[in-house]
Amino acid sequence: MATTSTSEPVLRKLEELRARYEAIGEEMGRPEVAGDPQRIIALNKEHGKLRRMMEPYEAYRKATNTVSESQTILADPKADPELKALAEEELGLATSQATALLEQMKAALVTGEDAAIGSVILEIRAGTGGEEAALFAGNLRDMYQRYCDRQGFSVEIMDASPSDLGGFKEIILNVKGEGVYQHLGYEGGGHRVQRVPITEAQGRVHTSAATVAVLPEPEDVEIEIDWEKDVVEHVSRAGGPGGQNVNKVSSAVRLEHLPTGITVSMRDEKSQHKNRAKARRVMMSRLYDHMMQSQRSQRDANRRSMIGSGDRSERIRTYNFPQNRCTDHRINLDLYCLDRIMDGELDNLVAALQKHDLEQRLRSL
Repeated sequence: MATTSTSEPVLRKLEELRARYEAIGEEMGRPEVAGDPQRIIALNKEHGKLRRMMEPYEAYRKATNTVSESQTILADPKADPELKALAEEELGLATSQATALLEQMKAALVTGEDAAIGSVILEIRAGTGGEEAALFAGNLRDMYQRYCDRQGFSVEIMDASPSDLGGFKEIILNVKGEGVYQHLGYEGGGHRVQRVPITEAQGRVHTSAATVAVLPEPEDVEIEIDWEKDVVEHVSRAGGPGGQNVNKVSSAVRLEHLPTGITVSMRDEKSQHKNRAKARRVMMSRLYDHMMQSQRSQRDANRRSMIGSGDRSERIRTYNFPQNRCTDHRINLDLYCLDRIMDGELDNLVAALQKHDLEQRLRSL
């Protein structure tokens, strides 16, 4: 069965994984390993991950064998006509099955880690543009909320700093759902808006900006933090519009991770304990993201430069309201349906980014 240029490296990688899968199986059967509980746990975990890839790979190999056998029968001039008819039917079925399985494995091989992330911290901050930027940050929050509602993701507001006109200087969300990072992971970066602000009396178009960060919330990932030694905690009175609790109780919490300089502030809850717990969750996510970014920059810098790093200083998208246009600069995509996009209809945009990212990852194998 013929393979494409992207299929060959995928099949080589799958053969490497199959060899590793078999080696782990042999290693787990050794007496000295069986007596080491920690080693067995680690091997079982790796073996389980590989098994999910090996099952479709074995089905693919079986299908390609059927293709080869059918082609041999069809090429034999002495073969029985009924046998040839059966072989031709099996050839079509096996070819379709092998093609579908290969595409499934391609995606799983390079995006499997992303697909496993079911919780993210989504941070939206107003950039240049004053009150209009804060209103745009609020628009982005609404856009993501509607998109998440359509996808069946749950959204929790972890912290928010409202602006005077109903926007947000900053808002931090926790979004949960199966494969959520595959849907929202491309949103990290600078978002620019071009429109006539509600504060503009002359009808002139202004340009403002907001930044978005999408941080995977680690699950079953060991991140060692010495909260006593490496993290400094500051508490203060919560600021904001009136209320019985404001400026009376030291409930706001700010954490600083000394080794990296990463800081997190939480003031949304009236309870210092709840703010501390939320701040620690965000700190864990930011440290996990910091670790992943460091590994990613070493492992696949070339691919990331093509799709965009997700760095919040990088302008990734422009929202032009007068033209009803949304432009994603990473893939040079113009969509003239901005009204629907702002209403949460991000499916076409996300699908295009996923497709482009998959192609770049496959090329980097």
